[in-house]
Amino acid sequence: MNPIQPPPGGSARSSPSSSNRPRRRPDLTLPLPQREPALAVPLPLPPTAAAASTSHPMGFSDLEKVNRIGSGAGGTVYKVLHRPTGKIYALKVIYGNHEENVRLQICREIEILRDVDNPNVVKCFDMFDHNGEIQVLLEYMDGGSLEGKHISNEAALAELSRQVLSGLVYLHRRRIVHRDIKPSNLLINGKRQVKIADFGVSRILAQTMDPCNSSVGTIAYMSPERINTDLNQGQYDGYAGDIWSLGVSILEFYLGRFPFAVGRQGDWASLMCAICMAAPPQAPPTASREFQDFINCCLQREPVKRWTAAKLLTHPFIVQNTTPTGGRATGPVSQNHQIACIAELLRHCPAFAGAASNFE
Repeated sequence: MNPIQPPPGGSARSSPSSSNRPRRRPDLTLPLPQREPALAVPLPLPPTAAAASTSHPMGFSDLEKVNRIGSGAGGTVYKVLHRPTGKIYALKVIYGNHEENVRLQICREIEILRDVDNPNVVKCFDMFDHNGEIQVLLEYMDGGSLEGKHISNEAALAELSRQVLSGLVYLHRRRIVHRDIKPSNLLINGKRQVKIADFGVSRILAQTMDPCNSSVGTIAYMSPERINTDLNQGQYDGYAGDIWSLGVSILEFYLGRFPFAVGRQGDWASLMCAICMAAPPQAPPTASREFQDFINCCLQREPVKRWTAAKLLTHPFIVQNTTPTGGRATGPVSQNHQIACIAELLRHCPAFAGAASNFE
């Protein structure tokens, strides 16, 4: 074994002065910070039984059906009471015993819809799988739908359009396509809010149910390229399809009737010819130039020429007749005028026939 050699330039023997001096150990400890009692934050305690009892988690057994408020191709909607809180909701029961893969797809879609939070979109709270039926708990809209309403007042129609477009902008930015915009899916409540309903699940049902089954729904509000896949090189833009459906709905409100030459409940062949082969409907000459142009921007046969929802919010028909919520008037529109527009809109809803005067 070779002896350990001293380092170069060093000495094997220490000097007397260094041998008498005690070796100093390095202090490797760090000082702890001073504790400020005024800034101390206690750890949270587990929830007490009293606090837990106030949260009232949703349970299907806690819901009591009050009455049926509507039915359509996708299912039946009931007004329900949540007994623990006394709150009113809408419960949509989706028809059919779906296959497992379809049920899982619907469940995934509804999980996404739970995160949707916009004042112009009906809120989805929960979902239940009860006795083989999928049931969706939704926000209750006490004014019902705008189906069959005749709204000839352009200012009121602009306010309605602004709110629907605001909801569509929100959905489209989250990459959610409605695919079923029509008057019966536009709801109103006593707070003067117009909201889009019945989105998401209708898309899945349309993909999974037999297309020959008449219960799937009407094609009356579908865009030409969605009905006839030979149009637009077989490409379907769902966002542009929503804009076409909105334009048909708004023009129907103004005219008080379905805007095509056939009835919306007509046979499939007649509707297809009217929508896909005839020229798109237009607003009558008696309407303002702004409204006529607004409808034209929605009902362009080529999807790429239709304005987006965000761009339509900047259209003169909207800007000159409405005031954005919480903002200043962008045109010669006062807050009183906006309230008068909503009052006019509410007059067309039977549930608020006596309440419209409250907004004047």
